[in-house]
Amino acid sequence: MTFLQFLMPAIVTGLVSVSAVAEQNDTPAARTFYLGSDLSYANEMDDCGAVFRQDAEVRDVYEIFADEGNNLVRLRLWHDPQWTDYSTLDDVKRSIARAKASGMQVLLDFHYSDDWADPGDQIIPAAWADIETDEALAEALFAYTRDTLIELREEGLSPDMVQVGNETNTEILLPANVPEDTPVNWTRNVMLLNAGIRGVREAGKLTGHMPAIMLHVAQPEHLETWFDDAFAAGILDFDYIGMSYYPKWSSLGMEEMGQTLRRLRHKYGKEVIVVETAYPWTLEADDAAPNILNEDSLIPAYPATLDGQRAFLTELTQTVISNDGSGVVYWEPAWVANGCSTRWGDGSHWENNAFFEYGGTNAHSGFDFFTHEYEQPVQVTFVFAPPTDYQHGDMPPLYFWASFFEGKDFTVALEPENGGYRYEARLPAGEAIKYRLFKSPDLTDPIIMGSDMTDQPAEFVVGDGTLGKHGVAVSIFP
Repeated sequence: MTFLQFLMPAIVTGLVSVSAVAEQNDTPAARTFYLGSDLSYANEMDDCGAVFRQDAEVRDVYEIFADEGNNLVRLRLWHDPQWTDYSTLDDVKRSIARAKASGMQVLLDFHYSDDWADPGDQIIPAAWADIETDEALAEALFAYTRDTLIELREEGLSPDMVQVGNETNTEILLPANVPEDTPVNWTRNVMLLNAGIRGVREAGKLTGHMPAIMLHVAQPEHLETWFDDAFAAGILDFDYIGMSYYPKWSSLGMEEMGQTLRRLRHKYGKEVIVVETAYPWTLEADDAAPNILNEDSLIPAYPATLDGQRAFLTELTQTVISNDGSGVVYWEPAWVANGCSTRWGDGSHWENNAFFEYGGTNAHSGFDFFTHEYEQPVQVTFVFAPPTDYQHGDMPPLYFWASFFEGKDFTVALEPENGGYRYEARLPAGEAIKYRLFKSPDLTDPIIMGSDMTDQPAEFVVGDGTLGKHGVAVSIFP
């Protein structure tokens, strides 16, 4: 179908007809794009004697990140970690105060454990280990979440966003040593996760401050299955999908990650953030502790150099933007070499991924990803008039499919709005788009859109030709 054919009036004999307007605007409506960092180690680094410099001047590490363009600080919270003084509620209060004093928003990450929670470990806090029923455990989780957020609010330390669990690929609140591949009991899991969500909502109602809610799963290849199961089980009331993306542990390349992100965005109607990522700028160590990201963490196009790290981060961020994501958060860019010890060695296991040089901890070019000039998407709004046989009675939903969904196995329900139907997307300029409407969600009973009277999708190129890069309204089917 040519572009001129596409603009011609549709004449579809014996079939329902529909009209549509595609409005394009390359200055999308205001929406925060998060360029953030997990700074959970920053307090400990200060206490261990680390010195942070910006342009050779010693500065507060939070102020450095704020000055460099970081707008979100992610902070982990353990329940009652007897093995450390950090990532406790008192430590988190200290961190939130520092972030807010520097003008940055806060994402509070409830691990619901006394230790690291990740795909291999979701160990129940010791204080809850003897609770006998799942219902009582859910109530404990609800009360803990609610009370923690109320306490923070009372001290002027409310987070802007709350993560209900960390890398919850497996079931949460499990005994130790449960194999990672153990099937999830979704009846139990949904009860517990919804209890955490309910705790956030209840605290918001009681305090007048409602944080956004995120659910977080590690590695993009696992997200669709997990969220399919979560939605089917009844987890619906949240705002953000959080994704970890580390090349070391993911089987997907950056382009595939972006396609997955876009599918998640449209399939579930939630904002999506890459909430953990990192990349080494060197394979050399600066202390005795063994580092986690080494040769096996590299992508051939991005060597372990300052330029390689910067290129990985800027291209990752552009991929997220181009696929309608809402942010990128770097994990622990301030975990530098230091004089303290972990359970696994003396110093840091992450200094080769941090944003500070060796031998003086001066801020390096890793920070550039916060201020890089990214290509912004075009806002495209599809506005459909109802089919002729819908215009004199009830207007049930229509079901929208588009090529930018990155798949042919799902549609999005469009509820009637102001006498018509509407769908919005943010798409890269120059992307070729095809779309269809259906009367059924299973991609059957199509409303034929092609002006050449064939059963083909309508199509156009974002920002191309008559439509214009800077946004005009075009009557596609007058």
